[in-house]
Amino acid sequence: MSDEAGQRIDLVLWHGRIVRTRADAAALARAGRVRVNGARVSTAARLVRLGDVVTVALHGGVRVVRVLGFAARRGGAEDARALIEDIRDSDTPDTSAAGPAWDKSGGDGMR
Repeated sequence: MSDEAGQRIDLVLWHGRIVRTRADAAALARAGRVRVNGARVSTAARLVRLGDVVTVALHGGVRVVRVLGFAARRGGAEDARALIEDIRDSDTPDTSAAGPAWDKSGGDGMR
């Protein structure tokens, strides 16, 4: 596949081992739980290009990766690491939309 043309988002998620099956990747895209460069994806056929930033809302949190390459078929974990670069850890909670943190400097909070 030509790098200039890109690759379908469901294949990128599956080859990059972000999801277990291609059907799971397609379902995430159809549900609107995938963004490419900040734009919501509504179809699994959306093309992704090299350098694009992909954000995926998963059960355990949000995963943000940059596309480094494409593959013709799904490989092992080592192959997947060559295709995507984690921008933010999946363990880090997404606090960008959260309100201010509680002030725990003292008091009982009843005032």
